[in-house]
Amino acid sequence: MLKGFKSFILRGNVVELAVAVVVALAFSTLITQFITYIIHPLLAATVSGKKLGLGWLLRHGNPATFVDMGGLIGAIIYFVIFMAVIYFVIVLPYKAVQRRRGINAFADPQPVKTCPFCLSADLPAAASKCKHCGTDLPSEAAAV
Repeated sequence: MLKGFKSFILRGNVVELAVAVVVALAFSTLITQFITYIIHPLLAATVSGKKLGLGWLLRHGNPATFVDMGGLIGAIIYFVIFMAVIYFVIVLPYKAVQRRRGINAFADPQPVKTCPFCLSADLPAAASKCKHCGTDLPSEAAAV
């Protein structure tokens, strides 16, 4: 039972999906702070018909019109620190485990080429025949 769970967790797409979800959650915090502390005060100032200023947009002491750059900067710092922790705690150990298993995790995709006849763009670069239409493909040396 534990061996099956281990193989499930170490599958590449599960860890990559988990990292993507964590990145999305951290990014949503950044967006929430931007909306709350930048966009809402600008909208509150626009609705009242007054001119925009710096700091307090309409009247000093009106919390609906205060542009809180500290909240936005705090969210940016939170995002950077959070992403660094995710990278050093999850991604690097996962890459090391996958490298020992012979899998190159988070690597650049393999080069591909396009069939000039059926225009399939998912053929391996070393392919000599198109897997979709079956025609012979020109070699890379002849194409250069």
